[in-house]
This record gives sequence, C-alpha cells and structure tokens, in this order.
Amino acid sequence: MSDTFYDVLRRQGISRRSFLKFCSLTTASLGLSPTVAPQIAHALETKPRTPVIWIEGLECTCCSESFIRSAHPLAKDAVLSLLSLDYHMTLAAAAGEQLHENALHTIEKYKGNYILAIEGNPPLNEDGMYCIYYGKPFVEAVKHYAKDAKAVIAWGSCASWGCVQAAKPNPTNAVPIDKVITDKPIIKVPGCPPIAEVMSAIVTYVLTFDRLPELDRQGRPKMFYSQRIHDKCYRRPHFDAGQFVEKWDDEGARAGLCLYKMGCKGPTTYNACSTTRWNEGVSFPIQSGHGCIGCSEDGFWDKGSFYDRLTTIPAFGIEANADKVGAVAAGVVGAAVVAHAAVTAIKKASEKGSGAKVEEK
Repeated sequence: MSDTFYDVLRRQGISRRSFLKFCSLTTASLGLSPTVAPQIAHALETKPRTPVIWIEGLECTCCSESFIRSAHPLAKDAVLSLLSLDYHMTLAAAAGEQLHENALHTIEKYKGNYILAIEGNPPLNEDGMYCIYYGKPFVEAVKHYAKDAKAVIAWGSCASWGCVQAAKPNPTNAVPIDKVITDKPIIKVPGCPPIAEVMSAIVTYVLTFDRLPELDRQGRPKMFYSQRIHDKCYRRPHFDAGQFVEKWDDEGARAGLCLYKMGCKGPTTYNACSTTRWNEGVSFPIQSGHGCIGCSEDGFWDKGSFYDRLTTIPAFGIEANADKVGAVAAGVVGAAVVAHAAVTAIKKASEKGSGAKVEEK
C-alpha cells in the first residue's frame, strides 16, 4: 500500500502540531466549517496517496506555473506529499519514453483509482495533428488516459472553455475537454491561469473526501466560483455610489474608484480573485489598478476589447450565483446610467430656464 500524506510529512520532520495547522488552513481555504478539520486530518492520516497523471495539450504552462506557487497548502507539500504526481512533463525529473512509461504504469496499476489532470486542450482539425503527443494526436492521449480515471480536472480556461486556442476563427478546431471526454465527471477550474490556492484546495478536497466538490451548472466548484468578482470587490462601494475612473491615471484612478467604465468585467465574471486573491493573498488585478478581463468566463477572448465598457450587467443582487443567473437576461445597468444622466440634464435645464439658483450640497 502507498504511504499516506501524514507518513510522508513525518519522515520529512513535520511535527504533529504543524500537520494539524495545515489541516486547519486547508479547511479555511475550502470555506468549510472548522469542525471539518479533524475529518481532514483523519483522512490524510489513513488514506493512501492518490496517483495523479497531469497531461498538457495546447497551452502555455501557466496553470502549472500557478500551481507550484501555491502557499496554502504549500505546493511542495501538495505535490510531493499529498498526491502521488506520477506524470507531469514540466515538473518530472524523467523525460522521454521513461516518463511515458510512468504514466502507462500508473494507468495499469491504479485502474479506476487515479485522477487525470488536463492542462490545455486538444485540436481536432487534420485528425488532431496540430498537437502531437509521443507520436500520436493529443486527443487520442486524452481519451486513453481518461478511460480508467476516477475523475478529470480541467485546469484553466484552455481545458475548461477553449480559451485563446479556440478563439475565432479557430483554425485548428481546438475544443474544451468536455467535448472529448463525455463519460467521466469533470471538474472545471477556469482562469488564465487559475489561482494557485484554488487549484491546491480543490485537489486537497478530492483526495481527502474521495468525492468531487459541489459543482455549478457549468461544472465549476461552487466554493470558488459561486460569486461574481464584483460582489466582493473592495471597489464595489464606489460603483454603487457612481464614482468611476474616467481615464487611466486620472484623479479617480489615483483614488481607487471603480474601474467599470474602463472595461472591468468583474460584474460578469465568477471567480475568487477578490477574496482569495493572488501571490499569497497579496493582491489581484483590480487592486493593482487594472480592470478584470473576465479570463475565467467562456469565450472571454472573443467578447471584444478588454477595455470596452460593459453596457449590460446581470443585476441579481450581491448574493447572486451562476445557478440563479442561468441564461436569463437581466437589468441593463448602462441604460439606467444613461437614463439617470438624461433626467439630471433635463432638471438642470429646467432650473436654468426658470432662473432658479441651485445650491451645492
């Protein structure tokens, strides 16, 4: 039997106290009740490590780069202790056929009990010849590796939606993973790349509880993709007050006003950026002064300039989630702003015409 996560930590000199702290941090990052921490500790003490095969198709490796920078739990603990990463072309010490044999051995030995993590996507045009994997089209490797997997994780927007490879006119016919794998549960973790702590927390959840986290209607874990970035953004009060950045580096930008007019897609993007944040919780794009580009949403690359101002926003309230919103068209915020401006202009014109003096308050 394989070593448990706790066995490996003990051999590394990790104390019992540090182990329990790790379990508490993981529980918090997953948004679970503190009472669940002992359950996580028990699972990590008794369950053997789960083998993971991580393959890469059309992509830029940004998901792997993000994952290895996870702070809670530390990537070295997640990669080297929590899971048995039997195959990863970027992180592995082996290469070539020796590395390939590792994957084939895991598939055979742990049939039905390994997790397949996919970064990037397969192209289907020209019989898949735009992405070759050990002499064969990558799409064939995806199907072969997924056949006996317990579950599949689609890392990033490439695997989840298609991303830039599938952008119009999509000459290679690159497709998301769920267009190729149709008979396995798939956890979609979109983002370009996904947040490191989101990735490691999802892996921890699956390996600890031996089940998939609760998913929304699009296959994303609700614990991280149930709210819009806009809902928890620290600039939200400025949006509600009608205080916006009008142009880059103006007084509003220096004051940290809302970036909605600069094209921020936070009101229509579901992700944990405004709560979990990046770089060990230090910041996220909006905090650094740039609007959200909506990289975790389907088709974000084909929705015009990242700096085009949104004219329609689903106004379902601050606690809305993707399941509630569904495909229903909602209130038009842009129209409301225009209407308000028109009413104000008419009022001012009327007051000017009557000679009334308007006091500033």
